[in-house]
Amino acid sequence: MAPTPHVQPVVDSTAVFKPNLFKGKVLFCTGGGSGICKAMTEAVMRHGASATIVGRKLDRLAQAAEELSKATGQQCMPAQADVRQFNQLQDAVAKTIERFGKIDFVICGAAGNFLAPIDGLSVNGFKTVIEIDTIGTYNTIKATLHHIRASKGSYIHVSATLHYKGTPYQVHVSAAKAAVDATSAVLAVEEGPHGVRSNVIAPGPIGGTEGMDRLSPKGPAQQSVYPRLPAGRLGDVRDIANATVFLFSDAASFVTGQVIVVDGGHEHLRGPSLPYPESVLDPNTFKHMIKPRL
Repeated sequence: MAPTPHVQPVVDSTAVFKPNLFKGKVLFCTGGGSGICKAMTEAVMRHGASATIVGRKLDRLAQAAEELSKATGQQCMPAQADVRQFNQLQDAVAKTIERFGKIDFVICGAAGNFLAPIDGLSVNGFKTVIEIDTIGTYNTIKATLHHIRASKGSYIHVSATLHYKGTPYQVHVSAAKAAVDATSAVLAVEEGPHGVRSNVIAPGPIGGTEGMDRLSPKGPAQQSVYPRLPAGRLGDVRDIANATVFLFSDAASFVTGQVIVVDGGHEHLRGPSLPYPESVLDPNTFKHMIKPRL
């Protein structure tokens, strides 16, 4: 009988780092109203920080901010803004400064994605993902940089691993995230002498997220595509949150310009997310496996 693989446990950051690690600090997070970025925000707040979460849907943001405040005992302010609109981000930053007086940490997490082959992806669809992921990241940096310089703070950009290989149906996000990685590296080099750090977190397959639900194949196909991960399980949003706490902490004071892959070793085993070459020769055959937004 084959031995049972070991499963790495999910550990909460509060079991590892000091509770008051970020006392008096302020986080500005785009995309913080849901999913991975909400978990990242919660972890930073649980260690003492106040936060502003930014997104397009104010009602969703307000609810998330209330939940985060109740869960952590810290202040969380919703700020409505589309990251594609620089003036809206400027307004969100101004409201943050008015409320909290400074910004120490920035998470660039606003993103868009869906499955579509190049032949079925509209020009506007490609442009939209680039605008949200890449230009949105640049706009967020531009709107916050003066304040991060003043606090000698830190950036984390939420990326992906899709562009490490040619991933079918993901040309838009692959291009966008490759640009985000490059932007972070230049930011680290240019702003390091000013006391600013910039790093990337690249999540692997994280269970229970909208992205995983939208982008992974459905039904029996999922079992054949995703091999058992070296870590023995799918990722949890707390895994990304823990990496966030580390990168913003003084423990990472010599870590900048890096891409931290948090994927349980998945990238070493990753194959195509859909059967290849069948999925690219006849995309219509595999529409039942995905939730396309063409």
